[in-house]
Formats: sequence, C-alpha cells, structure tokens
Amino acid sequence: MLTSVFIAAVSLALFWMAAFTLWWQMHAWRTPEVLASTRFSSPDGDEHVSFSLLLPARHEQAVLDHTIQRLLESSHTDFEIIVIVGHDDPETTEVAEKAAARDPRVRVVVDTHEKKNKPKAMNTALPHCRGDVVGVFDAEDQVHPELLAHVDHAFRTTGADVVQGGVQLINFHSSWYSLRNCLEYFFWFRSRLHLHAQKGFIPLGGNTVFVRTDVLREADGWDPDCLAEDCDLGVRLSSVGKKVVVAYDSDMVTREETPGSLMSLLKQRTRWNQGFLQVYRKKDWKQLPTLGQRLLARYTLMTPFMQAFTGLIIPLNVAIALFLDVPVGIAFITFLPAVTALVTFVFEVVGLHDFGRQYGLRVRFAHYLKLVLGGPFYQVLLAGAAVRAVWREQRGRNDWELTTHVGAHLDETAASRADTPYPREDVEDVPVTREDVPA
Repeated sequence: MLTSVFIAAVSLALFWMAAFTLWWQMHAWRTPEVLASTRFSSPDGDEHVSFSLLLPARHEQAVLDHTIQRLLESSHTDFEIIVIVGHDDPETTEVAEKAAARDPRVRVVVDTHEKKNKPKAMNTALPHCRGDVVGVFDAEDQVHPELLAHVDHAFRTTGADVVQGGVQLINFHSSWYSLRNCLEYFFWFRSRLHLHAQKGFIPLGGNTVFVRTDVLREADGWDPDCLAEDCDLGVRLSSVGKKVVVAYDSDMVTREETPGSLMSLLKQRTRWNQGFLQVYRKKDWKQLPTLGQRLLARYTLMTPFMQAFTGLIIPLNVAIALFLDVPVGIAFITFLPAVTALVTFVFEVVGLHDFGRQYGLRVRFAHYLKLVLGGPFYQVLLAGAAVRAVWREQRGRNDWELTTHVGAHLDETAASRADTPYPREDVEDVPVTREDVPA
C-alpha cells in the first residue's frame, strides 16, 4: 500500500512539473496578441543611447574578426566595441589589435587575471566603458545591423533598465543533438524569457543583453566566481526591482552555433547547471517581493536538475505500470508523466517546423525523426550534466570549461539571409533559400 501511494505521489508530482514547464514554454503562442507583443517595436530613427559593446574572446581567433566586422556594420552611429583578450592568448590578441588599427571604434582591453573566465574579463572592461548602455556579445556572434537601433528605441519607449534580445543557435542540421539544442534556444528566447520578464524574475541570457551602465556599475558588475554570470546578474537585478524588457524578432536575433561535440555540450551544460546551483545557494532571489516570484525563482534555478530527473524517471514509471502488480488506478497515474512527455514531443515537432519557416531553412522528415528518437538520449545527456555539476560543486571545482567555436553557423547565416533581410515571422509563407547538408 505504501509503495503504491509513493509511486502515485511521484507520478503526480512529475505530471504537474512537466505540465507547468510545457505551459510556460508555450507562453508566446497563447494568443496572437501575446505573440505580437514579444517583438521589438519599429525604431523611429532617433538615437539617444550610446553603446559600449563588450566582446570577450579567448582562443577565438578563427571567428573573432568576422564578428567585429558584423558589429561595425551597425546602422547605429554611436557605439564602441571593446574586445577583451587574455594576456596569455597572443593569437586572439593579434586579431583584435589588427581590427582596432583598422577602425577607431574598436578598442582592446587585456585581462591579466591568472585564472580567467568570462565575468572577470567583462569586469576588467567595465571601467573603460564610455557608453550609456553596456551590451554583451560572444566572439562567434552574428549580429544584425539594425539591432542597436531597435534596442535604443526599446530603452527610450519602455523605460527599461535592461533589454534582453534574442539569441538563436542556427546549425540545426549539424548533428542529432544540434536539433534539440537549437529548439531549446528557440523556446527559451522566443517564449519562456518573456514570461519571466512579465513575472518580474528573469535569468538573463549570456549575450545580446544590454544593461544601463550606471545600473551595472551600481550592481558591481558580474560575479567573478559564478559559472552562470548572466543568470546571476538577472537574478540580482530582478531582486532589487530593475525593469527588464525582452524582445525576440527572427530577423534581429543574434545567431550562434551549437557545441561541436557531445563532450563540449556536456561541459557547457555542466557549467550552466553548476552556475544555477551557485545562484540558488547565494539566495539573492529571496529578496524578491512576492511569494509567487520567489517560488518561480526556486523552480527555475532547480529546473535543470528536475528536467534531468523527469527524463529518467518516466521510463521507470511506465515499466512499473506494465510489469509490477499495482492497482489499476495507480497504474493509470504512472502513465500521466508519459502523456505530458508525448504532448511535449508534439509541440517540439510543431516548433521545429516554425523554426525552419522563420529562418528560411528546409526541415526534412529525417530531422523530425531525429528530433523524436533523440529525445531520450538527450535526456540522458542532461542528467549526466546535472550529476556532473553537483559533483563538481561539492568538490569545489569551479574552473571555467571553455566552449570552442569553429563558425559552423556562418554558412547557415549567409545562406538564409541571401540578398534580403532575415525572414520575418509575420510573413505567412517564407521561401526556402537553401538545401540543408545532411547530418
């Protein structure tokens, strides 16, 4: 009897957890009005905000110059680019200094910390920022020329302290796991972050985030010891009531690439999960004014671990229902998490179609098949990353495991952009502009 009650309790908890996650993931698609409200409003041509764009780069000589050139193509006229390089990274430093020699809007700041990571690099550059707003990009980013104009307009019309733009992994065809990685970003930036901003609690994304310089300095910049410095900054700013505005346009997103190997993805997820643990343990989220915000914060910061647990426990629940001698009612309850998992799969299939439509990329039947079949294996990877994060945190291992980039997304960007602006999501039928290379 006690075993049956325990099984039923776990199953119901998993069901509600999965249902809430799915509902939040679908936030942007609830109504046409909600979907329209998630986009940038059109700029009016005025410029009242100046930008300092931070570009931390470590062993990124293969992609850095391309990113700098894209930023220099911005239609906004008042910005500077601060490239942050390590004192022990001569190859990347050489690329940065050549770019600075070509254009006075580019400056190079050297990070001399012996133990290097992204927040330390950005804190090194913060005193050198001259702009009203500090923006953060990664060294492999593909940034739209009109983005700064849209962000300028968003600051002026909303009174925001922070503007979070969209980030999208684009090379979905590169591997079976890149499909799921791209979709995670699509749902997170397209939908989930808008819900967080609406609720007044938001873990910021790692780049395409813009913070008023005085607000950032008042917050003492980024936590130099946190492995999820973006999440931590968002939590701290939310906790003191700063206004965060999120906007996502398929034609304005910053395009990136997925990690190039499973081990690289595992290390990246480990770092993020460990960073979420660190933010949770710092307890800044307890300063949030309402109980609902604090519950959302607790749930969000523990989500990576609950997702991993859910993905592994659902097959066990199904096995219990099929092979153990339990009452019919209990057996039925054990199937509830599997039902939400099935609904999530359907929504992911629809999301993959929408992703391809918005970015002018042809999604083939093989991609849908890989998406569904790869789901359980992806859950195993997430579980492994969660376990590894806990292990590293308990052992005091907080070294930064760098994710390398080779520019796999650059061909995707060029092909999908062609000679026209990025496809807009309000167009009913986006033409296909390329054939995807088979994985």
